[in-house]
Amino acid sequence: MIEVNGMAHVILTVSSWDKAHAFYGGLLPFLGLKKVYDGNNFLYHVGGRTAVGIQRCAPEHEGRRFEQNRIGLHHLCLRARSREDVDKAAAKVKSLGGRIDRGPLEGDWAPGYYFFVFEDPDGIRLEINHIPGKGLLATDPPINPSSDPDWDQNSGPPRF
Repeated sequence: MIEVNGMAHVILTVSSWDKAHAFYGGLLPFLGLKKVYDGNNFLYHVGGRTAVGIQRCAPEHEGRRFEQNRIGLHHLCLRARSREDVDKAAAKVKSLGGRIDRGPLEGDWAPGYYFFVFEDPDGIRLEINHIPGKGLLATDPPINPSSDPDWDQNSGPPRF
């Protein structure tokens, strides 16, 4: 067995390159990630023990929108250090023209879960959350999931 040391990176393929470039170019530095590459087809920021990149889609996919419940990515969630940081990030997303789907608000996925869900210009769903302490790892066993029928594909993981 090994223990991973965070998430190295995620690359999102975008169909509205100029809008996505402006959106992520404003949001990621605000979240403390440093731009390390900015080209015609790829933008990459590193920080917080992860990296986020966006890449231009193939020409035949330009103008298409993200569909959350298709195969592949459902949403990407970045962890904030405080509830206040979640609120500040939500304000930044609004200022960049991102669509806030819900929040900031408390959720019941873990004790103290505080989050908001938003969409980038292509409709790719992202979340920023804060969970105090050890979150789901505070108890042993760490989680006792409910049955699959409780899964709500639009609002996230099953509520425990």
